[in-house]
Parts: sequence; structure tokens; C-alpha cells
Amino acid sequence: MTALTTNEHPPATPAAVAAPTTALGALSRLIDQVSVITWRNLMRNVRLPQLLVFATIQPVMFLLLFNYVFGGAIQAGGAQGGSYIDFLLPGLIVQTSLFGATQTTIGLTEDLASGAIDRFRSLPIARSSVLAGRTLSDLIRNIFVMALMTAVGVILGFRLGGSILGGLAGFALVLAFSFAFSWVMASVGLAVKNSEAAQAAGFLAVFPLSFASSVFVPTRSMPGWLQVFTEHQPVTIVANAVRGLTAGAASGGDITLAVAWIVGIFVVAVPLAVSLYRRAAE
Repeated sequence: MTALTTNEHPPATPAAVAAPTTALGALSRLIDQVSVITWRNLMRNVRLPQLLVFATIQPVMFLLLFNYVFGGAIQAGGAQGGSYIDFLLPGLIVQTSLFGATQTTIGLTEDLASGAIDRFRSLPIARSSVLAGRTLSDLIRNIFVMALMTAVGVILGFRLGGSILGGLAGFALVLAFSFAFSWVMASVGLAVKNSEAAQAAGFLAVFPLSFASSVFVPTRSMPGWLQVFTEHQPVTIVANAVRGLTAGAASGGDITLAVAWIVGIFVVAVPLAVSLYRRAAE
């Protein structure tokens, strides 16, 4: 037997050759499973179009009411040098993404009650694919709602103060925040398990975050004790970052804090939701 020289390498073992293929195959199967669950949830919206209609009407009504009823009294655009609609729309899109995420709570509790979760459990699929499919379908629905809101905002006078790339970056930041918060709402739904209670719990979770924030007015107009909360909670931070990107006055600090909040929510909420789903499926 001759010894291997320094330029020679031992032959690859079958396990070593198969490992990447197996990993890629597992990833491909997971993507397929998530795609099927996502499509199933999207088709439910098609079969029940009233769900999408009501989810669309509410944010558009908020946009119209706050712009026309309070726009003349709230002097919020001065900080960014624009009109109130330029201040309002980015913040309201963030709020809409937050309320849109609550649909994850309701959808999961309805699947639990109807036995769909039990049927998913009997299938040879990854448990995380059910949650990922649910949150992705809700994200796609939110994209449609936020795009419609932007179109209405443009009709009302909204204009980008910066570049189109900055506006797209702001939109992407909102979508990332919406997707992250959907996992929080998934945890709420799996913990409560009742659709009526889950809807109330989800509302209680997002109501103070959305209204005690810079979505509608600058935080400087609030009492000092309230500013401590509003200026450091995620909705204000994400809204300020998106507003800066759309106004062409993006702050690196705001964007960094927004990304940190989004990553932190993912790190905490995803494992928690998967753990609760496993318990619910037992």
C-alpha cells in the first residue's frame, strides 16, 4: 500500500457526499410544505373575500378620517418639512401591519377549533411549516392592503421626499416588522386557543402600541411620562425609521434600532410559537 502524498486526498465517503444533498433535500421539502400551507391560507381569503374587504376598508378609513378630520389641527409635518399626509401615511402603514398581524392569531385559533391542526399533525410535514405558511399568507395579504393604502395616500397628496429606493426600503422595513409581529400573534393564538378570546387578546396587545406611538402625532406633544414609553417602543421606532426613509431624511440610528427590534422579536417569538404549536398538537 502506498502512502498518500501531501497533494492527495482520501476518497469522499458516501455519507460525506450525501450530506449536502440530504440537507438541500430537506430544505426543498420544507419550502414545498410552507408553499402549500401558504397557498391553502390564501385560497381561504379568495373563498371568503369579505375578510379581505373588511381588512382593507378599516385602514383606508383611518387614513381618510385622520387626514381630513385632524390634519388641520395636528401640525406634525413641520418636523419633516412636509404635509400631515406625508407624516401620517408611513406611520399608519406601520399600524396597519400591526393590526394585520392579529389575523394570524384568529386564523390559528380557527384552525385549532376546526381540527385542521390535527390534520396537519397527521401529515409527514415539519411543524414549523404550518406556522411559516400562516404568517407568510398573512404577510402577502398585508402587502396588498399596504399597497392600496399607499395608492390612496398618493391621491390625497402624499409624495416621497427622498428617492424611490428609500421608499422601497421603508416598505421592506414595514413588511419585516409585520412578519416578525405575526409570530408574536401566533404565540398569542396558540396560548389562548379560543378565537373570540384570541381576537380580544390580540387587540389588547396592539392597541397601546399603535396609539401610544408616533403613528398619528409627534411624541413631543405627549406628556413627559408617556414619552418615556412611546419613544422606546417598537412601533414608534419603526414608524420614525420608515418616515425618515420616505422623507429623504433617514436616520441611521432609527434604522438600526428598528432592525434590532425586528431581529429581537424574531429571535424570541419564532421559538416560542413553535414550542406552543408542539404543545397544542400533542
